[in-house]
Amino acid sequence: MPKTPETIGNILSELMARRGFGRIQSSEVLETAWRQAAGPLAAQYTRVGAIRRGVLEIIVANSTLVQELGYQKTRHTRCLANNYCLKKK
Repeated sequence: MPKTPETIGNILSELMARRGFGRIQSSEVLETAWRQAAGPLAAQYTRVGAIRRGVLEIIVANSTLVQELGYQKTRHTRCLANNYCLKKK
């Protein structure tokens, strides 16, 4: 039985998924959203890590900034949710 030809769209989407291009683009969007949520000073000393079990990991340069980010966690979470959800669509 002859196989029907695949569309170029299916081939490209499968290739992008195999090579991880979707994760790279998503990572860039998330990095931008974090920089906006954190502000220029905090963004300078932090970077986005991985998302594990629905939790965003932020790598921080020092313990003082960890404490400060802990105090502002609610604000950052709301800002991230708004920015990331809007840009993801």
